[in-house]
Amino acid sequence: MFTVLWMTFLFFLWGSTTYTVESALGRPSCYNGYCITLNEGEISAEAGLCVVIPCSFTTADGFTPKSIVWFKCDSWKGRCGDPDKVFHINRNKVPPEFLGRVLQLDPDVSQGNCSIMINDLTTSDSGSYQLRVNGLYYGRSDGFTFSSRTILSVKDLNQKPSLTIPPLTEGQQATLTCTAPGLCSGSPPIITWMWRGKEEIEANITGNTTTSFKTENLTAVTQRHSLILTFNSSAKHHDTNVTCKVSFMSGITTEETVTLKVNYKRQPQISGKTTVKEGDDLNLTCNVESFPQSVVVWTKHSGSGIYFQNNTGSATLVIWNVTAEDSGRYVCTATHLNETVSVYGDVKVTWFSKILKGSECVLQSALLTCVCITEGFPLPTVTWPLLKDHTEYSVINTVLNHTVNSTVIMSLENLHYVSVECYSSHENEEAKETLTVQEYFTEKEAIQSKTTLEKVFSLEVIVAFLIGVLLSAIICHLAVKCNRKALKKSENEDETLEVISQHDPLIDDGQEVQNDQSLVQEETENVPMAGEKWASEISNDPKDVQYASIDFSIMKRRSAKEATKEQASSLTEYAEIKTRPKEQRKDSTEEGSETLEGEEDLVTKHDEEMKYCLSEDQSEVEAVYSTVKDVLDEI
Repeated sequence: MFTVLWMTFLFFLWGSTTYTVESALGRPSCYNGYCITLNEGEISAEAGLCVVIPCSFTTADGFTPKSIVWFKCDSWKGRCGDPDKVFHINRNKVPPEFLGRVLQLDPDVSQGNCSIMINDLTTSDSGSYQLRVNGLYYGRSDGFTFSSRTILSVKDLNQKPSLTIPPLTEGQQATLTCTAPGLCSGSPPIITWMWRGKEEIEANITGNTTTSFKTENLTAVTQRHSLILTFNSSAKHHDTNVTCKVSFMSGITTEETVTLKVNYKRQPQISGKTTVKEGDDLNLTCNVESFPQSVVVWTKHSGSGIYFQNNTGSATLVIWNVTAEDSGRYVCTATHLNETVSVYGDVKVTWFSKILKGSECVLQSALLTCVCITEGFPLPTVTWPLLKDHTEYSVINTVLNHTVNSTVIMSLENLHYVSVECYSSHENEEAKETLTVQEYFTEKEAIQSKTTLEKVFSLEVIVAFLIGVLLSAIICHLAVKCNRKALKKSENEDETLEVISQHDPLIDDGQEVQNDQSLVQEETENVPMAGEKWASEISNDPKDVQYASIDFSIMKRRSAKEATKEQASSLTEYAEIKTRPKEQRKDSTEEGSETLEGEEDLVTKHDEEMKYCLSEDQSEVEAVYSTVKDVLDEI
């Protein structure tokens, strides 16, 4: 039963070391009843590690085994000698280079187990190993050396330390384990953790960092050596190389390097402009630094929702030619190891629609009210240049959604403005609108205005009529004046006409009339043009002012004294008759002859005087006015 247990242990050792055998137990080699079982092939091992040479034997009858001796010598030697001993129960008989390195796996040789372990191998340990069994043969000391040998080949060390690294999470404690290769009971190796190529592990890993060396005794002759590193993992340790170095006897070393992977995540970050003008493009990127990479999803807070998903740790949201409807809150959600984190960005689409229809100014009852309507996002600012010239006014601003309604109210005694300017400013944009002032009247004001207009219109008509009458009178007066002036000059050369007063009786006697008519006819023949004019202008209506053609043949002549007295009392504004002094009159016979002789010159002078009569000074003429009614009364 014990032998079976040792065979099982040997199988374990073979699996734990790197030497190879063709068979765990070869065929026994016997001679004279002494049999040995060794590995028939070559045993390979690596320097710095340990190796087990499996061995079992049986002896002839009468032989009691007491101890074993192992030799190492060259294969060409037929038998190894005492200098070639590598193991003996008497340590003094063992060379120093093997002392303490070769161990017997089972000290009880009566069980037939001759296996040994060689620790801290070097390449010089390569060679041919031979077994000798010492004991008592029927009570006498005796020994038997087996001719069968096993071959050991020690090569350079290729095995690496075994690293155990559990999943690392930021903020949690991490434990890294480095186990030296081989299950040896020899000298413990030196194990070192190196961070980024430096041995000062504590100086490179911040926080609570500890290392501990651990040796596990698997069996009486096997051990496992490990170094444990404990620290608080962080995102800065992610993708960092950590190395475990194992140093054996004789300066033989081996090491293993791994890259740490730390599970961590950072808060999602949104990059890009969240405020864009209408018509531009929206470009937002949500990036999440994490390991492993997070799943990123864009979501807009709306009824339908807009999703943009990217599994590479970042997601880009692009909207071409944005409109006001694209404004809103966009949420970036990152899912990392079943944990979800969200951030959001408020997108603002700015727009400006200038000044809207409905903006106007109204003047009513000396109260000016102006309204300016504009809209945009963000809300525009409305200003009134009109207000800088006034101190008393009121401004009312109302906001509905994205529309601003600005109302200005002020009192005006007199309307100084036919238009008012309204300015609307929005970020870097500005709009200007000129509002026309419209007047509105109440019913009372309309009636008063109408009455005033009618009065003004009537007054204008009256004034125009009076001006027309005045102009007509002036023209007529000038025309009559010129005509009378011409007649005056004619009379100066012929005779002076006398106006018969109203109380002078007409001569009814036919004979007297005939005589007078003959006399007057002679006097008036020299002024035919004046007589014809008076005859054509006389009117039957006594109310109209007319120049009458008087038949002087039926009038009685008055004395010069009476004529002068009558002339002074009959001055009016309707007619003027130039009278000459009585002493200038001549005999009718003489006047007639003078008139005939100067008739031709009189006509010529009359035409020339008519051209300049209008420019003659009024003071040159002494006027006597009378009305037609007065003349008729005198007749």
